[in-house]
Order: sequence, then C-alpha cells, then structure tokens
Amino acid sequence: MRIAMWSGPRNLSTAMMYSFGARPDFAVWDEPFYAPYLAATGADHPMRAEILAAHETDPKKVASACLGSIPGDKPHFYMKHMPHHMVAGFPLDWARDCTNIHLIRHPARVVASYGAKRDEISLDDIGFHQQADIYERLGGIVIDSADIRDNPEAMLQKLCAAIGLNWDPAMLAWPAGGRPEDGAWAPHWYGAIHRSTGFAGPEGPLPTLEGRDAALVAAALPAYEKLAALKLT
Repeated sequence: MRIAMWSGPRNLSTAMMYSFGARPDFAVWDEPFYAPYLAATGADHPMRAEILAAHETDPKKVASACLGSIPGDKPHFYMKHMPHHMVAGFPLDWARDCTNIHLIRHPARVVASYGAKRDEISLDDIGFHQQADIYERLGGIVIDSADIRDNPEAMLQKLCAAIGLNWDPAMLAWPAGGRPEDGAWAPHWYGAIHRSTGFAGPEGPLPTLEGRDAALVAAALPAYEKLAALKLT
C-alpha cells in the first residue's frame, strides 16, 4: 500500500507520519514536494536555503519516486503531502495509484498555530482550497485531526479498516526526538512533535481571532466544511 496523506500545515500531519512510521511495515516520506514548491514559486519560507540544498527540487523526479522502490524494502509507504505544494504543472497522476487520505483541521486552529511560527500568512499558505480541489480530483478518505486527538486508538482503527490495513497498536506511540526521515525544515517546525511520545489529548475551545486572521478563517471555512461533511466517523 502507498498512502498519500494530504493536509495543510499545523494539522497533526507530522504526528500522523510518526504514527505510521512506528509500524515496522511502513516506510515514510516527509513532504517530498516541498523543495520543488519552493524552487518553483520563490516563496520565502523559513530555512528556504537549507531545504533547497538538502532535497530534490525537480517535481517530475519526485513524482517518479512516489511510485518507485519503497525505502528499506518495506511493504507499505506513507507519504506526507501538502496540497498547496502541488502548484500548476506539477505531476499528480501518480497519486491515482495511491490510497489517498485527507487530514483536516478547523481553520481557526490552523491559522493560530501557523501564525505562531510565521509572521506572513495567506490563504494559499494554509492549503484549504487546494485540498478540496485535490479531493475532487482523487477522492479518498477524510479524517479530522480533532477526532484523532479525542480518541487516537478508535479513530486510527477506523482509518485502518477503511483503507483495508491491519491495525497495529504501535501506531499509538513513538520515541521522543526526531526521525531520520524528517525534512530539513524540522528544526523550525517540529519542536513539539520531537518532545512528544504519542498523540496529544483533546483540544480546548476554538481560538478567537481578529483582523487578518479572522478573515483567513472565514475564507478557508467553506472548503473545510465541505470536507468535514465527508469525514470518517
């Protein structure tokens, strides 16, 4: 099985990669199209130079590797992808040969968390509309990060059943610290996940946002609600 897990930033996506990576039967890959996205768009992201130096920037080569040999000769491959990395002209046909899963999170939580790590935020940066578009093209399973945090074991069991994968309780815990598959951007973004050994508990009330951030949430909410109506329960 090759899983393409689509999610925007600050969306439990790295914890999910660590969860699948804790299984002995899975190899994992961390945002393989991030460097091609930076190279193609010129976006000024934290650690841009380090990312471009450390990772493949040709989207065609990355797309080919998504269907190539699975690292470590593992039977299954988990790929963490961000919809906004798939800019116009990047190959996407490879994903039709994958099990596509769409991980969502309420935009108020995404915007609040993303804003704590980066001053400038646009609607394109958080990927809600791109994710809805990719769902329209590829279909797949939708799962909400809040439901996972509320009951990790139950929701991961449901996810595994939905995609025809055997359940493995190893998915509930991982060692503290980073993984060798972490992208070059990990020092900026992965502090909390590196301190964790499993999924964090339920989140509290939605954050109250104002001004630009509130406008971003309002703009992203229709795409989130469209996918949330389809989520695994």
